[in-house]
Amino acid sequence: MQLRPSARLLASAGVLLLAATLSSCGFDYATDRVYTPTAGVNDRDAKVDVLNAVVVADHEGEGAFVASFANNDQREAVTVESLAGAGDTTLTAEGFTPIEIPPGQLVNLVTDGGSTVTGDFGPGSFVTVTIGLDNGETVEMSVPVVPPCNEFEGLAPSASSGSSSDAFECDVPAPATDEH
Repeated sequence: MQLRPSARLLASAGVLLLAATLSSCGFDYATDRVYTPTAGVNDRDAKVDVLNAVVVADHEGEGAFVASFANNDQREAVTVESLAGAGDTTLTAEGFTPIEIPPGQLVNLVTDGGSTVTGDFGPGSFVTVTIGLDNGETVEMSVPVVPPCNEFEGLAPSASSGSSSDAFECDVPAPATDEH
């Protein structure tokens, strides 16, 4: 005696198989996307990735540009030759020293204290910067200006030279209590 599956059983199995396939997560999984939980911004469009870029400032007009530069070229070193304001941003990096990034390596400016920049900015604003590389590429990005609090403590230029009368305070006032 030959057993033949009923049409109803075959249809149910097909629906279950199709439902399992169509209900999967699909493409572009969230865990496959680059995510860096930080105040800084990233740019990965050039041979050198600019990672976690911020300007740390404790008062108006002066700060330290800090970022990490990752050289994606495994054979040749790349040098960051310039740092300047772009667009409407008035930002200058006087005394900027070129930064060589060895092949396949990362250079973190935090270890050197960053590059001192001056301009029309203060904590809470954004500045547009252009980073020039020796291979002819430029990276333009809008960078947040953050106060020297928490992970940025001690990175503002005036933090090393003493306190300023108009310095930004990191302390958050306690919430007002309503006593009845």
